[in-house]
Amino acid sequence: MSRFVILGVALALLGAAAGPVAASPVAASPVAAAPKAAPVVVDVDDYGADPTGRADSAPAVAAALRHAKSLDRPVRIVFSKGTYQLYPERAETRELYVSNTVGADQRYKDKKIGLLVEDMHDVTIDGGGAELVHHGLQTAFASIRSTNVTFTNFSFDYAAPEVIDASVAAAGVSDGHAYRVLSIPAGSPYRVNGTHITWLGETSPVTGQPYWSGEDGLQYTQIHDPTAQRTWRGDNPLFNDVAAVTDLGHRRIRIDYTTAARPADAGLVYQMRLIERTEPGAFIWQSKNVTLRSMNAYYLQSFGVVGQFSENITIDKVNFAPDPASGRSTASFADFVQMSGVKGKVSITRSLFDGPHDDPINIHGTYLEVVGKPGPSTLTLAYKHPQTAGFPQFAPGDEVEFTAKRTMTPPADAHAKVTAVDGPSGMDHDKPLTTMTVTFDRPVPDGVEINGTVVENITATPSVVISGNVFRNVPTRGVLVTTRKPVLITGNRFDGMSMASIYVSADAYQWYESGAVADLTIRGNSFTRPAGPVILVEPTNQVVDAANPVHHHISVEHNSFDIGDITVVDAKSVGGFAFTGNTVRRLDGPDQPPYTSPLFVFHGSSGIRIARNHYDKGLNPSVVTD
Repeated sequence: MSRFVILGVALALLGAAAGPVAASPVAASPVAAAPKAAPVVVDVDDYGADPTGRADSAPAVAAALRHAKSLDRPVRIVFSKGTYQLYPERAETRELYVSNTVGADQRYKDKKIGLLVEDMHDVTIDGGGAELVHHGLQTAFASIRSTNVTFTNFSFDYAAPEVIDASVAAAGVSDGHAYRVLSIPAGSPYRVNGTHITWLGETSPVTGQPYWSGEDGLQYTQIHDPTAQRTWRGDNPLFNDVAAVTDLGHRRIRIDYTTAARPADAGLVYQMRLIERTEPGAFIWQSKNVTLRSMNAYYLQSFGVVGQFSENITIDKVNFAPDPASGRSTASFADFVQMSGVKGKVSITRSLFDGPHDDPINIHGTYLEVVGKPGPSTLTLAYKHPQTAGFPQFAPGDEVEFTAKRTMTPPADAHAKVTAVDGPSGMDHDKPLTTMTVTFDRPVPDGVEINGTVVENITATPSVVISGNVFRNVPTRGVLVTTRKPVLITGNRFDGMSMASIYVSADAYQWYESGAVADLTIRGNSFTRPAGPVILVEPTNQVVDAANPVHHHISVEHNSFDIGDITVVDAKSVGGFAFTGNTVRRLDGPDQPPYTSPLFVFHGSSGIRIARNHYDKGLNPSVVTD
């Protein structure tokens, strides 16, 4: 049995798998549809790719994909069951601008892409069990302006992740001074320089220089406890009060300190990295019907899988977790999955999310702020977060909604359709990258204010199913979702989240991630050892009015919560919130003192219904409202 099948079976046992999706009803036709042409098989080995892993296969893979594109018919691109090395120097390069990464920063405009499906239709990338090893800073794979694309049956990893997982193998006191011995995984080259460590990434065979480098604790740290199976953000003490650093060989480093207190962190892993999200780990842009299935995503360099202004994205049986043989505990530089401005349906099922540096799943649109009004039916709109810029947010025919920042609610008559856009293309820098001019089919509504109103593309919002997944070793939230279309989060297991397991915002002040939810069901999930609140609804409205809430119709039903002394639900500005048929249990025994935290806290909300739940003794099932 393949490891992909084993993964699917294991996750199906841990969480309920999504049921089959019913086909759309189609009127019967007396004429049978013509059979689809059999796909042409394109073998990357025929173009010089090396499954032994000795040579760089990037140019051969690019040549195979270019040939497949020239056929203009369904294609199946296949690999042998071997190991392929993919270096960035001869990979495809495109100027691209990607949500939640480096915004308009011209230093990072050109992206290297290991597997590029571009302007193609009916394409399957079938790895046949291959392992793809990416080098340097590059996007593992991308689908750009393509339809009916499937990536399946392969593992991918990076030879030198842009994260250092430093395990404290030993700690103590010697001659009155504290010390630690760090164990460093293979694939993380370093050099000791006096009392400092320089992390060297990996040396390019072309330039002779490291693809990236940094010193000591880099710019960000989170801490992983492999015994407790928890990960959290925290301070890094490894490089404070250093007296000496000694390379012991065999990837072990001893750090001696000027202080005498014995370190209490033996066994912990300090996961350290830089902070620039220079490219996405994988990218789906202006594409339709894209599927990732039966894959091992051992590491995502610089960011996660980004779906951007695409339609119908499926992620099924993908193992987002480090290779057990790597000695690493990090599987992503930041998020695992980020969906920005996607429409149709987003389906994420039967997958494992283990070891990110940010949220495993984040599904949202983008609010653009009104910064000018050049005409009665025209607005100048601006990206406001520095990590997002350079790509179009609107197209003629899209419907938008205007939202007041202070209330996060729309004014009267708040919708319009786009008739023209003048702004960035997403693939060049010929026009300003942070602003655009948008013309509508009607005059701008009264109440739309410069610097006080944001605009959301409500055409580019998906329905969502997140089902049968496992989330663990997460330092942040589990699932973030803000879309007005129906959302079902069901049959998942959330274990040891360090922040809210499910988070709903609508943010026009910091990240500018839109928008309101109108139909969210959280059903049949298990939440074990969570941080509180488990479910957090927190729009950024400064004016809170229960009669005019931001979010509507949230149902939490038939879930199990195994908790410490925390709040289960903290919800702001919701109209219609039901918590029914759930089981809430204490993590400690009945002989322990009763919990004091109220299970439910609501701010400026209405239509609250809490019924038919089971609570352990010693919980505080109070409902606090204001």
